[in-house]
Amino acid sequence: MPGLFDHYVIVDWSAANHKKTGRDSIWICRHGTEPLNVGTRAEARAHLTELLSETTDKAERVLIGFDFPFGYPTGFAQRLGFKGEQLWRSVWDEIARLIKDRDDNRNNRFCVGAELNRRVSDGRFPFWGCPTSSKGPFLGTHHHQGHTSDEPLKERRLIDCWMRGAQPCWKLAYPGSVGSQSLTGIPVVRELRDNPRWIESARIWPFETGLKPPGKDVRIVFAEVWPSWWPGWKEAQQVGEVNDSAQVRHVAEILADLDAVGTLDKAFGGDPSLTTAERTMIETEEAWTLGVMAPRRRASSRVTARHPDPLPASGEREDEPSPKALAPLAGRGRGPHVARKGEGQQQPRQSYLRDPKAIYRRSFAAIRAEADLARFPQSLHPLALRLAHAAGYAAILDNLVWSRGAVLAGRRALADGAPILVDGMMLAAGIIENRLPAQNRIICTLRDPAVPNIGAEQRTTRSAAAVELWRSHLDGAVVAIGNAPTALFRLLEIVAEGAARPALILGFPVGFVGAAEAKEALIGFNGVAYIALRGRRGGSALAAAAINALAPGRQS
Repeated sequence: MPGLFDHYVIVDWSAANHKKTGRDSIWICRHGTEPLNVGTRAEARAHLTELLSETTDKAERVLIGFDFPFGYPTGFAQRLGFKGEQLWRSVWDEIARLIKDRDDNRNNRFCVGAELNRRVSDGRFPFWGCPTSSKGPFLGTHHHQGHTSDEPLKERRLIDCWMRGAQPCWKLAYPGSVGSQSLTGIPVVRELRDNPRWIESARIWPFETGLKPPGKDVRIVFAEVWPSWWPGWKEAQQVGEVNDSAQVRHVAEILADLDAVGTLDKAFGGDPSLTTAERTMIETEEAWTLGVMAPRRRASSRVTARHPDPLPASGEREDEPSPKALAPLAGRGRGPHVARKGEGQQQPRQSYLRDPKAIYRRSFAAIRAEADLARFPQSLHPLALRLAHAAGYAAILDNLVWSRGAVLAGRRALADGAPILVDGMMLAAGIIENRLPAQNRIICTLRDPAVPNIGAEQRTTRSAAAVELWRSHLDGAVVAIGNAPTALFRLLEIVAEGAARPALILGFPVGFVGAAEAKEALIGFNGVAYIALRGRRGGSALAAAAINALAPGRQS
């Protein structure tokens, strides 16, 4: 099934007042290519025009995401005196008329902010933030504190309230000054969208498409994105790579992977719970950020609390097989390949994806599309993804439970060099040792010569008997149980009797007898951090996957 697009382009914008490259400048990445860093907005406009000309000549479809707000809170257009159905377009046209942006990046954005303030309030509201030299009766250096309960013009758009940490579009200076990015970026997007060569097939989402995927007649879609919002970019960041570069590259890969598995259409839908009135606000004035499906709220300590998140995608890095061992397949794993079988005979090879990095990215994209990751705190996402990947079944995450601070406790313990106690050799073998941050010892006592006698004396299983030999290692350890329910039961017993408490218990015993009950005992046990999978399912592979997700890798 063909995807929605052929190309995925992410643009990290800058409102710098001089030519600038490197950190906090303009980065552009088309999926499949290395990020491009340009020094001016004029260069960015020229590059994007050339890119769109090339794809238009080939009748290809392009999604371009820019990292600045496309709209303003409801009521801004009316305060400027605009009426009609396309309020967003009136605002865009006015900003483009007012902004003077030279080829060397010199621009008048603070003057424009002051002029808009004059027209809206005859004072320093709503735009704020500027150098002292630009301060005046209609623009101040600091926040005006004018968004009171009596003032209908809000500080943030609806989407900004959905995305915790989003800066207000009125902010023109200082870190996170997205207001200046919008004032300098909107005219560029407007010019690109209105280029006569493709004006009939280009659209601004969601203003011209509604909160839904674009129609088949649309070949170019411009959308608002927030690259750092998508999880996993830090793990995918290359050594010495600028954050902006890593983010645009990562999100371009995410969008391509979502499209490859047929779920990118969901990214255009917004939050399904939006009311009709809210959708009208978004589609006529405020805009929305691509991929945000629900509001993100602060984490709760209870596992029943929901933690809404954006529509996630790939990006959690795995330890991949050597590229030398798996020859990458050109393109996206499609196309005929011929291998020799027998003298003088050629048989077609099976067509499948061979690029290990692409396999992992696409796997995680599929998991994110199938799983309800919204109920997990952000810190738990890497572990949840690895569990679903190890099981080949995203629905197991419905039974994943955890205690407050469990992930942080496990990571800290590993970073401090804590040992890892495991209940089986298969689990030990599944732990990727080069990910362990402090050459942590992996201890399995199941084969200790003393275990059979302990088991006989206590009339219990070998797995439970082996736990007796953990006592001297328990203090601050990370315990992973992926096999025997009796091992988990016995661990809880000896801790209750006064043995040292581990930093974290990973409860993944498997089986028809005792597995579900042992996990419930862990969940109800006071004073220990835990992550567990309710019910009968579990196993060494899942427990090892949990350890690998907690281990960040060794620091150089």
